[in-house]
Amino acid sequence: MSNFAFLSDQSFMKVGDACPGSRYAVAGIGWDGSTTNRPGARFGPRGIRQASHMLCDGTHPLFDVTPEGQLGDAGDLDLPNTSLERMRAALPALVDPLLRRHHMAWLGGDHSITLPLLRAYKAWLGRPLAVIHFDAHCDTWTDHFGEPSGHGTWVYEAIQEGLVVNECFVQFGIRSPGEREAREYVRDQGGLIWTGRDLRGLDSPAAVAPMLQSIQQRLQAHGMPPVYLSLDIDCLDPAFAPGTGTPEPAGMSSNQVMSLLEGMAPWPFVGMDCVEVAPAYDHAEITSYAAAQFVWTYLCGRIASGG
Repeated sequence: MSNFAFLSDQSFMKVGDACPGSRYAVAGIGWDGSTTNRPGARFGPRGIRQASHMLCDGTHPLFDVTPEGQLGDAGDLDLPNTSLERMRAALPALVDPLLRRHHMAWLGGDHSITLPLLRAYKAWLGRPLAVIHFDAHCDTWTDHFGEPSGHGTWVYEAIQEGLVVNECFVQFGIRSPGEREAREYVRDQGGLIWTGRDLRGLDSPAAVAPMLQSIQQRLQAHGMPPVYLSLDIDCLDPAFAPGTGTPEPAGMSSNQVMSLLEGMAPWPFVGMDCVEVAPAYDHAEITSYAAAQFVWTYLCGRIASGG
């Protein structure tokens, strides 16, 4: 491991190192060189791990399981802290052995890490993936402020490259300013979008059940493809997650995200990432706590469903 000061020296939930016997693992991807507003997501893995220590008695109140005993921490990936191209070129060799050995939860980092992760999963599985995408931003721009790629282009690129099943690409929480062509791109390609406005007032498991049923029908109609979860913490309203680089008001609540994650637990997930946590802008670590809770809930859902 390199000696960059921002790399984390702690583990998620204080678990031991990931080993061949670890069914599940987390790894940090502390890279934020593509951030367009406030930098600092490179410290996200550290913040999420620190917050996860509150989960030391880690039995989930709904799933009644704990990741402890099945979960290891693979540390932070040793990536070059330079260009986006160099980061993405270095990432496959580091993630491929991990995703083949463990069911992975990746801790970002900015959202530019998701595109190479999807490339790695498709190369491993040999088929496109369904994607559940929580975000304030559509991330469907055709360029990144004059650059060909960045943390706001990965959805467009993933669809263009055939990494995903278009009809099974689902977005929650979209609400940032942007041209209609970008905001509606996923829907125009056959996918589903629930905007921040669509979600207002829908917090409970019963309230989100029709959305989950609609997605479930899509998945079944397309042969239940492997599902990947990409959770940008800025899907949350800044009241729940101020510690992020590009906060957008009128966002989702922690209850909404939790209700959706719990309801998705039976689906055939193959991995997830949680990105854009920037602890420098946080208050009382509430953003990191939310991220840790979401990752923990995802892992417990996988264990409870036998995934």
